[in-house]
Amino acid sequence: MKRLRIWRSIGAPAETVWGLLTEVESWPEWGPTVAGAELDGDMFELGATGTVATVLGVNLPFEVVEFEEGASWTWKVAGLPATEHLVVPDGDSCRAGFGVPWAAIAYLGVCHLALRRIEDLAVGREESQ
Repeated sequence: MKRLRIWRSIGAPAETVWGLLTEVESWPEWGPTVAGAELDGDMFELGATGTVATVLGVNLPFEVVEFEEGASWTWKVAGLPATEHLVVPDGDSCRAGFGVPWAAIAYLGVCHLALRRIEDLAVGREESQ
């Protein structure tokens, strides 16, 4: 599926950013539309399922439909193609990005805000270590 992508350079290791993207407990910290999330199993991997709670109070099922450890994952939410999550290492830093289906072009603004929040969280985690 062709997607529109948005990127941000982040002054933190790719592993830190990847952790933020795959730890469902941290999604509300950086996801402007996410109030909470639960994973059905123990592992965030291809085929993983769970529930994401939106800020509108709606709980929706999700499934991870593409997964490359440490690099990218894509999901379906309520059975519909949704956001692609990307991390590209760059030395001690990385680039993080989101891809959205063309039909969801308006969601890129939300993704822009999410990337700023991810940067703040990742840099904060690194500084506290």
